[in-house]
Amino acid sequence: MGSASSMLTQYDIELVQEHCNYLFGQQEIVCLYKRFCQLDRNAKGFISADEFLSVPEFAMNPISQRLIKMVDGLNFKDFVAFLSAFSAKATLPQKIESIHSLNPHTSAKFYILLVDF
Repeated sequence: MGSASSMLTQYDIELVQEHCNYLFGQQEIVCLYKRFCQLDRNAKGFISADEFLSVPEFAMNPISQRLIKMVDGLNFKDFVAFLSAFSAKATLPQKIESIHSLNPHTSAKFYILLVDF
């Protein structure tokens, strides 16, 4: 699952769904994986800050410099968990849990971002 050249198995998809509290369907996860692989240009299994900034909508976002500190180095599973925090389907506790599941250091940055914004 970590390499861009690998394909997602049904088991991988189910693990990712569980990790993001089933906020994304299987087809959505497949689409997210394709996008993740496009961003992971060197097939490292994670997305760097520069790769995130290659997305014009992300780079133009006024809080992108704050967000980039949180998303630098995310693997696919954590990439989906991060995105699930912005899902309209997610409740506030699910959003908080999604960010907290990344790691305590990242979640603390996100809480600060929410408070400062």
